[in-house]
Amino acid sequence: MQQEEKNLMVSGLFENYFLDYASYVILERAVPLLLDGLKPVQRRILHSMYEMDDGRFHKVANIIGQTMQYHPHGDAAIGEALVNLGQKELLIETQGNWGDIRTGDSAAAPRYIEARLSKFALEVVFNPKVTEWQASYDGRKKEPLALPVKFPLLLAQGVEGIAVGLSTKILPHNFCELIEASIDVLQGKPTQILPDFITGGMIDVTNYNGGKRGGKIRFRSNIEVSNKNTLVITSIPYGTTTTSVIDSIIKANDKGNIKIKKVTDNTAQHVEIVVELPAGVSPDVTLDGLYAFSECEVSISPSACLIINNKPYFLSVDEILELSTKNTVAFLKAELELQLAELKEKLLFSSLEKIFIEKRIYRKIEECETWEAVIETIDTGLKPYKKLFYREITTDDILRLTEIKIKRISRFDSFKADELIRSLEEQISKTEFHLANLIDYSIEYFRKLLEKYGKGRGRKTIIKTFDNIEVQTVAVANQKLYVNRKEGFVGYGLKKDEFVCDCSDMDDVIVFLADGKYKISKVSDKAFFGKEIIHLDVWRKNNERMIYHAVYRDAASGINYAKRFNVTAITRDREYDVTKGSKGSRILYFSANPNGETEIIGVFLTQGCKAKLKTFDYNFADLAIKGRDSQGNIATKYPIRKIVRKSLGASTLGGRKIWYDETVGRLNTDNRGRYLGEFDTNDKILVIFKDGSYEITNFELTNRYDNDKILKLEAFDPEAVVSCVYLDGKTKSHFVKRFLIETATEGKTFSFISPEPGSKLLFVSTDPEPVIEYEFKKGDDKKAAVETLQVQLSSFIEVKGWKALGNKLDAKNKVLSLREITPPEPKEEESSEEKISVGSHIEWTGDALKIDETGQMELFG
Repeated sequence: MQQEEKNLMVSGLFENYFLDYASYVILERAVPLLLDGLKPVQRRILHSMYEMDDGRFHKVANIIGQTMQYHPHGDAAIGEALVNLGQKELLIETQGNWGDIRTGDSAAAPRYIEARLSKFALEVVFNPKVTEWQASYDGRKKEPLALPVKFPLLLAQGVEGIAVGLSTKILPHNFCELIEASIDVLQGKPTQILPDFITGGMIDVTNYNGGKRGGKIRFRSNIEVSNKNTLVITSIPYGTTTTSVIDSIIKANDKGNIKIKKVTDNTAQHVEIVVELPAGVSPDVTLDGLYAFSECEVSISPSACLIINNKPYFLSVDEILELSTKNTVAFLKAELELQLAELKEKLLFSSLEKIFIEKRIYRKIEECETWEAVIETIDTGLKPYKKLFYREITTDDILRLTEIKIKRISRFDSFKADELIRSLEEQISKTEFHLANLIDYSIEYFRKLLEKYGKGRGRKTIIKTFDNIEVQTVAVANQKLYVNRKEGFVGYGLKKDEFVCDCSDMDDVIVFLADGKYKISKVSDKAFFGKEIIHLDVWRKNNERMIYHAVYRDAASGINYAKRFNVTAITRDREYDVTKGSKGSRILYFSANPNGETEIIGVFLTQGCKAKLKTFDYNFADLAIKGRDSQGNIATKYPIRKIVRKSLGASTLGGRKIWYDETVGRLNTDNRGRYLGEFDTNDKILVIFKDGSYEITNFELTNRYDNDKILKLEAFDPEAVVSCVYLDGKTKSHFVKRFLIETATEGKTFSFISPEPGSKLLFVSTDPEPVIEYEFKKGDDKKAAVETLQVQLSSFIEVKGWKALGNKLDAKNKVLSLREITPPEPKEEESSEEKISVGSHIEWTGDALKIDETGQMELFG
């Protein structure tokens, strides 16, 4: 019995102690409080720094020592939390080597670095008069239960913590956007705040889900294609370092997922990681590979958990913002009420002092013999005026009057006293007005914060929608696929057997057998698929252009079927059948056609069959492309001796339909974005950039385009004339030129406007007859009226070389602006007005034209 009682007691202790420990970790260490957005260690650090504050920097070692009066967990935890706060560059001003979150370099020892509270922290975080206090862990000191933070600090700084049974991860948000969103909350407008990181980069917040559990964001580095052999990484994802990113790139290269020659870290003031590529490696494919296989892209899963009334809650960031804004309003109200009470007390005593001196009540106490008589005499003297005050006059008020020195009484200035009372009344009136209009006061408070501290705190992280990178598409072919047809094995480890093709270790392989069975499996070192392999290749999911042709004999009926089919989606390692499934069925002919090409085959029947024609041609173009489960069409009912290919025809699929998705700057075949057209094998894409250059590219889906730099992207037509208007940086004149694309070198840009600094492309078109309208002022007269003129560029200038300078748009007048217009519909009848043709520059009807020697025209008369 005693043993059982002891066991029960220990069990109960364990349960209670564990719950106490879990509660302590959640409430006192890992999870921030809603009221001020701080963990206990952060709150204690800031409180200690406020107590020490004298405007000068303090050694971090000294700050840690002061904080240990309130925080029972040692100097290491305090020092780490202090450095973390300092690196956020909001509440603490730092001096010395505080480390670098980009490179992962740690801060110097606490005795070598210094810190002080920022002006923002002193204004926003502290007010001892409205702070609720509690005893410190040893009872010797008082520490704040929560600091009166009048700002959504938790969302600005972000936080991460792991407790017992739960964790929290709130991402940092933009300072200015938070203030603007707080104003929206007060105005009753909906809000949607999104993360912003000091490291910069790009984020996709499609699945952010308001920062709730289950959401995620994708974070990418900014990677620039410096040239065909060099990529430059100019930012890194939040939570990574330049060292970890470089290590991940080297690891991806060692695994064969990407091919690089060299990685160099040139990070100084800004992140710069240079990735050099071997000759012949595509920078666009490598860029995708960096996102797919290295820390150049990471996913972050937020989980916004915080403490409200001593309980953990999971909220969205917009809900946190709303509660934080309401707390700010409550703190502002408390400060105003405190200020109003202090002003009323000042006014009361100033009025009492004025009455006490001006009414010479102090003289009446000269004859009093006891202290009680003095108090009673003053009280009697004040009695006629008591109804003027907002509260009763107490003994303490009278005692304060007795403490007024004779020197002050003798120098009392009634005018200054009246000015002071008037000033206090105005301040009281103003404070009461703010309390009556608390929301407007709070909005103005936030606007002043934005004006005072918002400079230089713009958004650093670009919000974009990312494309989904298919790992198999961008993985470098780092393996060679082999087959042993006799034994039925396939893999990259069979180096002594028949070579099939290059592949990556992430690819899938499709294998067809002579009995019609086929299967798709992950590429491996060595795998058994079955004997009598007739075809194998790397398989791409959803590839609708890979068309298989098969002729097979159905064992049950003896009939020979022909079929065209594709295999776009299957279950990996599951066995499928080309035939109807009858035991003994055989594949008589099989071919794989990567672009849906047709073919004509010669069919030779057995000599003993009853067919009149023992040989005939069969054209697969007559067959429709169907799914993998279709049985096909009857080719012949007679037994076949052999089949041979006679000719390979054109694709029956037509050109490949390509769209351009401007949001991600990628080509696709999924009907996303702007339709570019159908592309055959040798077709190209023309890209015209805003800087006045063009580039010819292929239509590979791995191509990347920076849409912010692109003015025009379309299918390339070698016969299309490019018309443009540009501003010459040297002469400040507007030039018109028309030219054909004469350089079709892929991957190289060619500038077709003036190379002078300040030159700018203003208009470009590949339409046959583009028309522009421009505004101008005649001569140098500033008061001259603004006039407009329409110009058909195809008539204004003839087609010249792409390096030509072009003709001036207007040699005499100052061009103010120009725009493209839709040309008017042609008239059915010829105008009766006289028509004047001026060389190849322009056609004009009606009014007279004045032509100068450069071919420019001016209307007159």
